[in-house]
Amino acid sequence: MTTGPTTAGFYRPVDGGVLVEVRLTPKSASDRIEGTVAAADGSVRLKARVRAVPEDGKANQALEVLLARALGMPKSAVAVVAGHTARSKTLRVDGEPSAIAAALRLLAG
Repeated sequence: MTTGPTTAGFYRPVDGGVLVEVRLTPKSASDRIEGTVAAADGSVRLKARVRAVPEDGKANQALEVLLARALGMPKSAVAVVAGHTARSKTLRVDGEPSAIAAALRLLAG
């Protein structure tokens, strides 16, 4: 069951985890999360950069690893579920929603 948006805006709790909205920039100088950014449609997204190229899912895989490490979770707990070929992506993070939300708020600054 999905609940409404949180005050943070870029994530929302769902059964067994959290959905996270991300704006990804591939082919960057380093892998990092840079807080949040407002999208053109007014939504808020977590801003991430990865060194990987956007070919054959490499950037998506790098994003999954980056977010898992940043949250202190196994890579298997993080998966791109929407936006596979777009810069705006939705990732699912499996685990305790309140703990994940707290970690995401810290990442966002």
